[in-house]
Amino acid sequence: MDLTIHYTFLPQDDPDAALAFYRDILGFELRNDVGYDGMRWLTVGPPGGAGTAIVLHPPGADPGITDDERRTITEMMAKGTYASVVLATEDLDGVFERLQAGDAEVVQEPTQQPYGVRDCAFRDPAGNMVRIQELH
Repeated sequence: MDLTIHYTFLPQDDPDAALAFYRDILGFELRNDVGYDGMRWLTVGPPGGAGTAIVLHPPGADPGITDDERRTITEMMAKGTYASVVLATEDLDGVFERLQAGDAEVVQEPTQQPYGVRDCAFRDPAGNMVRIQELH
């Protein structure tokens, strides 16, 4: 079987702030920007157009979500406990400096973890946890 991961989804509550973070600070390219019914979905990914992409979606877009569930999602996003993504780079220190210079919220500076990886962590503008691991 030949399967790949095509998209992953992260909620965003401010598409312009999300775009500024993922495109302008992280260096991803904007692959798609779709508006519908007052909402906006952004698709971003590493430059080059191939491989996995992140769809930044409005958290309340699913018609099956109740108002109480929307409130819970919004509260969890604000605390940074709703969603996360793990990225990888060969230059962790360089990426960390770029994120720090872009005023991203630092959660953890580059650290050698006891389980064998060196990584750092930030929150994106919506509160999603963004961990970045160093590739060897």
